[in-house]
This record gives sequence, structure tokens and C-alpha cells, in this order.
Amino acid sequence: MSEESIERQYWYNTKTGQVEEGHRSSWTNLMGPYPTRAAAERALEQAKRRNESWEDEDREWRGER
Repeated sequence: MSEESIERQYWYNTKTGQVEEGHRSSWTNLMGPYPTRAAAERALEQAKRRNESWEDEDREWRGER
């Protein structure tokens, strides 16, 4: 398999705050994979939005809204 045929994947390293191309660090420090560097750079922002959305849904389900 040639290098060109392998899809690139990007990971956000929560320990270093850096984006890595390919899986190079411990899984315990990585979020991903993401299809682009830009998507990986927004990993924490997206996770925060998802968590807030799920918390809102939980409040609604419990009748707190």
C-alpha cells in the first residue's frame, strides 16, 4: 500500500495541547482521530459544546427546564 493511499488522520494531544499527524502518543492523552488538522485543533471546543448539549438534555429529561 503506497503512502498516498493511506488516509491522513490527526489527533489532539490533551497533555501537550498540540495536534499530531498520525498516532504517536499514548492513547490516554489523545482525542481523535480527526480528518483534518483544523478539526483536531477544535477538539476541545467541540467536546465542550457536546457536553453542554448533553447536560441541557439531561436537565430537560429531569424536568429542570
